[in-house]
Amino acid sequence: MPVDYNTLSKAIASLTEGEDDSVALMATVACEVHHSDDRFDWTGFYRVTAPELLKIGPYQGGHGCLVIPFSRGVCGAAARTGEAQLVADVDAFPGHIACASSTRSELVLPVFGAQGQLLGVFDIDSDQPDAFTEADVAALKAILADTFSLVK
Repeated sequence: MPVDYNTLSKAIASLTEGEDDSVALMATVACEVHHSDDRFDWTGFYRVTAPELLKIGPYQGGHGCLVIPFSRGVCGAAARTGEAQLVADVDAFPGHIACASSTRSELVLPVFGAQGQLLGVFDIDSDQPDAFTEADVAALKAILADTFSLVK
């Protein structure tokens, strides 16, 4: 059954109300989103920890890559461009980093704080090909914007 984004959004808002710690928010969002839909095989964050560098943050699922430069992979592309990356077939994405061999499709969204600063990226992997839609992008983008609006 596809995720009910209205219910998910309300649950996350309730759980994170008034919170401004980015790691606490990331942990809560990763958990809630991961368990909301069977398409979501790996769900987590990569945090900006140095210029042009992402490091793994809170996540749900198997092990992820520990470090991803902005110059590589789907996560790097989202961080570098500041735009969502909707990838129907990861094998067709130039420079894709295979953190898990089971990943068939991927959705990565940049995560911005209160002043518009890039905090990291939110990465969702699926073991199903072409698992994500523009509706997923729009709903998750709105959830992330609301959730991280207090992070300075």
